[in-house]
Amino acid sequence: MDPKPMIEIIAGKRYRTEAAELLAADSYFDGDSYERAGRNTFLFRTPNGNYFMQHQTTWERERDCLTPLARDEAVRIFTELPVKKADFEDAFPGIKVEDA
Repeated sequence: MDPKPMIEIIAGKRYRTEAAELLAADSYFDGDSYERAGRNTFLFRTPNGNYFMQHQTTWERERDCLTPLARDEAVRIFTELPVKKADFEDAFPGIKVEDA
């Protein structure tokens, strides 16, 4: 499943999946389907450096939505999503990564 084109205005900011960079997702073929129990999550960064996630669902009583994220929350979600579409350093410029 790919992210759907969506536009939402939240707190005076326009979030557009088609204008943002896809950073990570949980959509991958597991041998049966691309959907994780009927739901998928996609993490994006806007051209202005804001982060948001898109929730997609195939469930009848749920709806797709966009949710703005603080950078720290976006970092946490990026690390949890299994499919990385960008390197960490590219996804979060300015965050220094140290060796463990």
